[in-house]
Amino acid sequence: MAALNLNALTENASRLGMRLQETLSEHTRDLGIRGAGSAYLDNTEEKVKNIAKQLDSNSDREKLDAMKRLIALISKGRDVSQFFAQVVKNVASHNLEIRKLVYIYLLRYAEQEPDLALLSINTFQKDLSDPNPLIRAMALRVLSGIKVLMISSIVMLAIKKCAADISPYVRKAAALAIPKLYHLDSTHQPELIKVISTLLKDQSPLSLGSVAVAFEAVCPTRLDLLHLHYRRLCRTLIDVDEWGQVDLMNLLIRYARVMLPRPLPSTDVAGSSTVEVDSDLKLLLTSAEPLFQSHNPAVVLAVARVFYYLGLPSDLPKIVPPLLRLLHVSPEIERVVLRNLVLTSNELSDVLAKSYTRFLVRADDPQQVKKDKLRLLRSVITVDNYPSLLREFIFYADDADDELVADSIQAIGYVARVVPESTAQCLSALMSFIQSKHDVIVTNAVLVLKSLVQIRLQQQQNAIAYGGLPSHSFSPLEIISRLARRLDEIRHPKARACVLWLVGQYAASPETAPEMNGASHVGPEGITPWAPDVLRKAAKSFGEETATVKLQIITLAAKLLVLSPADRTIGLLNRYVFSLARYDLNYDVRDRGRMLGALLAGVNANLYGEGDDSQEDVGGVVLRREQVRMVLFEGKSVVGEDKAQHEDDHGRFGSMAAVTGRWAGSDNYLPDWLEEGTESTLRDTEADIPQVPVYASQASATRSIASSSRASPVVLSPSPSGSFTKQEATKAAYMDLDRFYEDAEENEDSEESESEESEGDDEDSGSGSGEAESTGEEESDDDDGEDGSEHGHHVQGTTG
Repeated sequence: MAALNLNALTENASRLGMRLQETLSEHTRDLGIRGAGSAYLDNTEEKVKNIAKQLDSNSDREKLDAMKRLIALISKGRDVSQFFAQVVKNVASHNLEIRKLVYIYLLRYAEQEPDLALLSINTFQKDLSDPNPLIRAMALRVLSGIKVLMISSIVMLAIKKCAADISPYVRKAAALAIPKLYHLDSTHQPELIKVISTLLKDQSPLSLGSVAVAFEAVCPTRLDLLHLHYRRLCRTLIDVDEWGQVDLMNLLIRYARVMLPRPLPSTDVAGSSTVEVDSDLKLLLTSAEPLFQSHNPAVVLAVARVFYYLGLPSDLPKIVPPLLRLLHVSPEIERVVLRNLVLTSNELSDVLAKSYTRFLVRADDPQQVKKDKLRLLRSVITVDNYPSLLREFIFYADDADDELVADSIQAIGYVARVVPESTAQCLSALMSFIQSKHDVIVTNAVLVLKSLVQIRLQQQQNAIAYGGLPSHSFSPLEIISRLARRLDEIRHPKARACVLWLVGQYAASPETAPEMNGASHVGPEGITPWAPDVLRKAAKSFGEETATVKLQIITLAAKLLVLSPADRTIGLLNRYVFSLARYDLNYDVRDRGRMLGALLAGVNANLYGEGDDSQEDVGGVVLRREQVRMVLFEGKSVVGEDKAQHEDDHGRFGSMAAVTGRWAGSDNYLPDWLEEGTESTLRDTEADIPQVPVYASQASATRSIASSSRASPVVLSPSPSGSFTKQEATKAAYMDLDRFYEDAEENEDSEESESEESEGDDEDSGSGSGEAESTGEEESDDDDGEDGSEHGHHVQGTTG
C-alpha cells in the first residue's frame, strides 16, 4: 500500500508540475514575455490559411493567436477582409484580449462589410452596459467607427448614454465619437451640441481635451457655450492630458480673440504709460505659462502660440528659451521649431541674437533646415557678431547645395547693407567669388554686387541732393569696371546679362573713371573707357549667347548710342548688333531690336544703311535724344530687393501651414481681436463668488449686536385688524441671524413654561376647591387679562 501511495503521489506531482508549466507558458505567451510578438510578423502562407480554423476553435489560446496574426498582417498592409465572418463570431468572447483585437479588426473593415458589421450591433449595445468601463468605451468606439448611415440614430443614443457615464474614460470616448457621428450624419448637430454642453460641465480633466476636439468639429463658432466654463477650463488646463492641452489651448485662443478685450495702452496720473490687461486674459496666460516645462513639444509650441497671439510685447521673449530647448529633441521637431522661429525673427531679433550659435548650419542638416537656419542668422546680425557670421556665410558658399550657396552669398550682401563697417570685407569676399569655377557662385556674386552698386549709388545721390558728402568706402564704378574686365570669365547667362546691364546703366556716370593699368581716361566723350570694349566683345559672341544675354546686348548698344551718337565706332557696332537681332530666331530678340530701332530713329539717321527700306517703315512720333535717354535709363529706377528678406511666409505661428507651406484646413484661421470684448459678468459662476471667512462673519455679527443694543427701543402698535402678529413685531428688530436664533430660543423657552403653567392650572381646577382658593388671586388676574393674554405673551417673547 505504501508503494502504491508513493507512486500515486509521484504521478500527481508530475502532473501538477506539467500543468503549472503549461499555464505559465500560456500566460507568458499572452504577455509577450518570451518575445513572441515579432514572430507574428513572419506569417507564411500555411499559417495564414490556418487562421480561419483557429478562429473557429474552442480554445481561447488559438483564437488569440489567430487575432494577433491578423493584426500583424493589417499592420503590414495586407488585406485580410476574407476572415471578417469568422472574426465577427468572436465579438462576444469572454476573453478581454480577444475582444480588444476583434474591435480593432472591426474598426478596419466595418466600412467594407457593412452588412456583416450590422450583425454585431446588438452585442455592442449590450457592451455599453458592461461593468468594465474599458469594454463600454471600446464598444462605443467601434459602434461610432461603423460608417453606416442607417445606424446613426443608434450611435446618437449610445453617445448620450456614455456622455452621462460615471467613468471619465467612457465620457472621453463619447466626446471622441461626436465628430465621427457628425461627419457621418450632420442632421444630428442640435443633439450633439446639447451633448457637448453637458460634457463641458465635466469636472474631470481627462475628457476636457476630447470635448475641445468635438467642439471644433461640430460647432466651432458657438463660443458663447464657453462663457460659464472659461475660467474653470483655464484653471484645469494644467491637469488635462498632453494632447488635450494642445486642443484646449487652441480653442481658448479663439475664445480670447473674440470674447475678451484687447490690451490697450493707457496713461496713469503720473504720466507713465501702462497696458490694461483683462483679468480673464491674465488668467489664461498665467495658467498656460507653467506648461512651458512640458516634455511634449506640441504642448510647448501651443503655449508659445498663446503668448504670441495673446500676450503683451513684454511677454513675447518668454517663448524663446522653451523653443530653443526643443531644437535637439529630434530632426523633425527641429524642423518645426525653426520654421516658427523664422516667423518671429523680426520681433525677437534681439533675443535670438544672444543664442545665434544654436542656429549654425551643420553638414548633415536637411535642405529646408539649412534654409531656415540661414534666415535666422540673417535676422540676428549685429555690429558685435557680424565678423563671426560673415565667416560662416563665406564658408557656406562652398557647400554642395546650390540653394544654400545662393542664400549665403545673398546674406553676405545683406551684411554689407546693415553693417556699413563690414563693406570692405564683404566686397573682397564677393570679388573673390567671381573667380570661382562654379556658375552658381559667380552668378549670385554678380547679382549681389549689382544690388550693392545700385544701393550705394542711390545713397550717394541722396547725400549730394541734401548737401552732404558721399561715402568713399568703395567706388561703385570700380566694381563695375572689374566685372567688365572679367566678362569673358563669367559664363553663366544670368550673370553675363547682369554685367551687361550694369555697364550700360552706369556707363555715363558723372564720376571720373578709374585708371586702368596706369593709363589715363581714353574713350568716347561722355562714356567710361571700358564700356565700348564690353560692347565689342558682346557683339562678337552675339550668335552664341542665350536669349537673355542677347536682350541685354541690344539694350547696351542702344544706351551707348544715346550717350555718344557722334562716335563712329559705336555707331557701327550698333548697326551690326541690330542687324543680327533683326534676323534672330527668337521672336523676343527680334521684337526688342525692332522696338529699340524705332525708338532711336530720331537720334541717328544713319542707323540703317543706305538703300535699306527699314527707315521708311518707321512711323509715328520721333523722339529727341533727351527723351530717348530718359526712357532707356530711368525706366527702372527702383533698386531690386533681396528676395530672401521679403519672402512670403505661409501660414500662422504654430500652424501646419507654416511648416508645409500649404493651407492645411482650419489651423490657419485666427479671428481678429476685438477692441472691446463681451461683458465679464457672462463668465461669472458660483465658484467665482468669494466666500466670507468664518471669523469675518462672527466679527460682523458682534458689531451688529452691539449696534442693535444701542439702537432706540421698538415701539409696538396694534394692527388695523386688532391683532398683532409676530412677524410685524420682529421685522425691524432682527438685524442678523445670531439675534434671530437667540430670540427664537427664548420664545421656545417661554412657550414651554407657559404650556407647563397651563397644564398645572387645568389640574388644579379639576382637583378641588381648596386648590382653587389658593390660586384664586392668580385666576382673577388671568381672567382680568383674558382678552390680552395672548397678546401679552407675544410681547413678552418679543421683548425678552
